Amino acid sequence: MKMTAEIPTRPFIAVLDFGGQYAHLIANRIRRLGMYSEIVPPDVESAALENAVGIILSGGPSSVYDPEQPPYNAELFGSDLPMLGLCYGHHLLAQQMGGQVARGDVREFGSAALRIISGDGPLRGLSDREEVWMSHGDQIVDLPEGFEILGSTDDCPVAAMGDASRRLYGFQFHPEVTHTPNGMRMLENFIDLCGAPLEWNVGDYIKEIGRDIAEQVGDNRVLLLVSGGVDSTVCFALLNQMVGPDKVKGVHIDNGLMRKNESRAVIAAFSEMGYDNLEYVDAIDRFLTPLEGVTDPEEKRKIIGRVFVEVAGDQLGGIDLQEGWLLAQGTIYPDTIETGGTQHAATIKTHHNRVEEIERLIERGKIIEPLAHLYKDEVREAGMALGLPEALVWRHPFPGPGLGVRTLCATGEDLPEDERRVMAEAEVSASLIAAEAGYGARVLPIRSVGVQGDYRTYAHPVVLTGGEREWGILEEISTRITNEVREVNRVVYSVSRSEPGQLHTRAATVTRDRLDLLRDVDAIVMEVLATAELERSAWQMITVLLPLVPASGGECVVLRPVLSTEAMTAKFADLPWTAVDEMVHGIEALTGISHVFYDVTHKPPATIEWE
Repeated sequence: MKMTAEIPTRPFIAVLDFGGQYAHLIANRIRRLGMYSEIVPPDVESAALENAVGIILSGGPSSVYDPEQPPYNAELFGSDLPMLGLCYGHHLLAQQMGGQVARGDVREFGSAALRIISGDGPLRGLSDREEVWMSHGDQIVDLPEGFEILGSTDDCPVAAMGDASRRLYGFQFHPEVTHTPNGMRMLENFIDLCGAPLEWNVGDYIKEIGRDIAEQVGDNRVLLLVSGGVDSTVCFALLNQMVGPDKVKGVHIDNGLMRKNESRAVIAAFSEMGYDNLEYVDAIDRFLTPLEGVTDPEEKRKIIGRVFVEVAGDQLGGIDLQEGWLLAQGTIYPDTIETGGTQHAATIKTHHNRVEEIERLIERGKIIEPLAHLYKDEVREAGMALGLPEALVWRHPFPGPGLGVRTLCATGEDLPEDERRVMAEAEVSASLIAAEAGYGARVLPIRSVGVQGDYRTYAHPVVLTGGEREWGILEEISTRITNEVREVNRVVYSVSRSEPGQLHTRAATVTRDRLDLLRDVDAIVMEVLATAELERSAWQMITVLLPLVPASGGECVVLRPVLSTEAMTAKFADLPWTAVDEMVHGIEALTGISHVFYDVTHKPPATIEWE
């Protein structure tokens, strides 16, 4: 599926992309329900929607009262097509029809309970109370004429609205994400309102990808950097099957940022599958040298991405690529959207496959990305269809920059006075919330990346101590803190056997010693998961090394297991406490580790990775 303003020849639902993190996911979900869908810019000409049977307005990082909000075609609100506004689209629909939107007193990020007042239209056939997924700071404060409230939450009076006579509906929440359990039912109800036949399936889409690959490659040859993760593995298999192994060269680059013995395992796995067009390149020094002294997470990502391109160029006679060669990437859609790669989207973090060097190659037509419009769940489905081993298809995702973005860095300098003041104020607010449930709370003197209201945040986490070891209570406190304390985007819980004590940052960058320490930590964690048969209990298991130390020395570690399908939203995974204790026991036995935390934050407001 391509961003286009051409007139589709078949009936379709148009998704107007206002830059929301889930815009493409909406189209993905509609297609999975059997209805063709295309993403279009919000200022699309009305004529381009000639065959549209309905319109969905996506979320976005803007506010409708922002003078710099994305331009849009106001004529569409006067059409007789069914329309569903989501989050920002919910606000825009209300504003365009005469309602009013304002900043809310509190924000909502993560799970919320929707009380359904009227089961009309898209809410037809649901229970009186539904779990939904929120990510917003604005609210509708005055309904448009002709609309009624269909659902509310404790913090959002107009969580769902509708005008049945005109088939116009708006949701403050996101039905397209997996963490709205009955969201697909809501979207299916909206498709029913559109009255078009269901004639689309994923199998046809995969065939379309194959045709696109063959057409784009033509007489060229293709180089693919194969990390061994599911995205590059599926991409490699797809290229081999669609254009033939004689046209495909795979290169596995050991960047020194891999898991323990990872490169050896990757080469062995592909050898067992019969692929003889995969080469191994040792580039550890090439990556680690430019990372020396770098502490900024965005700068680290850009360096790693640039060196990947340079090493790929070495295989083909230079960074500009020889004539007759293309560079393939296992890019999936979250990589693009989080880098602000679609119109009106905010940059959350720069993925290594979206650095400037790659963008220049894209402009020259030298990049091929067969999976660029797919999400992780669709990539796995494609991998199974291609006959890949289940163990490879269901591997835990691993970021391209590897442990480079799981090894957090710091200058060791004292924080500015104004930042310390903000931290102190946030700590007071977080402590009051935590104390209600019997926990202590402190703001840590480091920062991590988050995504709140479709914007990137870079804020301090809160650590909870004491209290009950009860995941449900921890989830509730985490959600309250990140919703109510604007300076915070992440919450962790102390799972060590002792209190963390006073922590301070130390000067630390990406070094071999710190990487080796994190590799040992990661190996312990993954071994516990395997032994306890818990690999499927976490979609992704992340370990993060923090440059936080007590007076006695030794850094801190964060355990970050998450549940997701498409990487656009995630819940923290509540592993059995017996497994957590076993991980902690093994980790604390390592020299150089003082304390272990457990990340109890969803996405949003936190990103899956800390950087």
